[in-house]
Amino acid sequence: MKKFNVKIYDTYQGKVVPFVPIAENKVSIYYCGPTVYNYGHIGNFRPPVFFDLVHRFFKELGYDVKLVSNYTDIDDKIINSALKEHKTEKELSNFYITSYEDSLNKLNILPLYCHPRVSETMDDIIAFVQLALDKNVAYKAGDDVLFSVESVKDYGSLSKIKIDDLIAGTRIAVTDNKKYPMDFVLWKKTDDDGIKFHADFGDGRPGWHTECLVMINKIFGQPLIDIHGGGFDLKFPHHENERAQSEAVYNSPLANNWMHVGFINMGDEKMSKSLGNVVYMKDFLEKYNPDIFRLFVLKGYYRSPLVYTDESIKAAENEIKKYINCKKSADLFVKYHELKDGELLEEYYDPFMEALADDFNVPNALAIFDKLVKDLNNAIRQKQENLISSLYFTFNRLHDIIGLKLETPTIDEEILKLYREFETLRLEKNYSEADKIRAILIEKKIL
Repeated sequence: MKKFNVKIYDTYQGKVVPFVPIAENKVSIYYCGPTVYNYGHIGNFRPPVFFDLVHRFFKELGYDVKLVSNYTDIDDKIINSALKEHKTEKELSNFYITSYEDSLNKLNILPLYCHPRVSETMDDIIAFVQLALDKNVAYKAGDDVLFSVESVKDYGSLSKIKIDDLIAGTRIAVTDNKKYPMDFVLWKKTDDDGIKFHADFGDGRPGWHTECLVMINKIFGQPLIDIHGGGFDLKFPHHENERAQSEAVYNSPLANNWMHVGFINMGDEKMSKSLGNVVYMKDFLEKYNPDIFRLFVLKGYYRSPLVYTDESIKAAENEIKKYINCKKSADLFVKYHELKDGELLEEYYDPFMEALADDFNVPNALAIFDKLVKDLNNAIRQKQENLISSLYFTFNRLHDIIGLKLETPTIDEEILKLYREFETLRLEKNYSEADKIRAILIEKKIL
């Protein structure tokens, strides 16, 4: 197999760089998951679909991929939603995690190594906060624990934000409790009825920015991983603050590559629950084939925003119909003619993989796949059996890397018998009887 030189746009360096894994033939990836206080909207599912493609691509290259994404199940939003819905925080978060995972399964997301929860990582988070205090990179501020941003020399280097400009443009004030305007909470005292945890530095709950790097260190056995990703909106402050804590407490970078996925917009606005302009994934999947969302997401370059419109979804739907019709024709031809597996055709496979290796240029990869679909349809029309075997084998390999299911009806012996009869009647020019069988095959969605 040809060697593909993988390149990735690293947000920290601000450029496309060669991908060099920490450990040979292994890839460690973590992307930030949802805060589970409500149903996930389609914008929440762009990162999972994209990183599923990354997962599939590295697996295709022969890497052992360890992919992790978390659930934030301890949060003020969860507490507020639980009170409104008259549930405990655990009941509420479990309900929405189940809904989220149902959507992941329908979207054909490969199983992850694990989905850690904040509630299951609390002892490690408390130990981390204590370590930050011991190293004097965090301090008590009243009953809270804050991280000292001034303990990190290059704070802002991931997001390319100049801190002095940020402070000048905001109304953040240095209070008696906060030593520096950009210092952020590692642990906060809670006086409400929500869940709280015991710690020597005070009972309370963790701040949002600490959980992910603690999970990374626990699950991967070290703070440094190959790829840390998430939505574009997480670059600052969340990922900047994660990186700062890792540098200050673990004396280690958090990731060799930072990858950020663009928003899904409704018109000129980012889709978000706070703006009330969301399309919930559960509602989308009740109406559409899950492949349609995957293709809609992957047709756009991952670092650029996507605009959700009826027209863009219709375009993806038409493409999926084209792919499924091609697969149906090929399934039937291969079964009817009892063709064996062909060879993987490098003229399609190599440029397809090269496009993905070039910072996951999926639009270019899909252009290769579209050419393959066209050539497979032409070969079926011309009944080129040897070519069809290899085109069909390559087609199935590539659509699996993309992660499209392209579900088609099973062609069993009953269907083959009907189709043989249909072909015989056509050859005999008994068109009236052939049309009757054709109607049955259409009803069964074979033709």
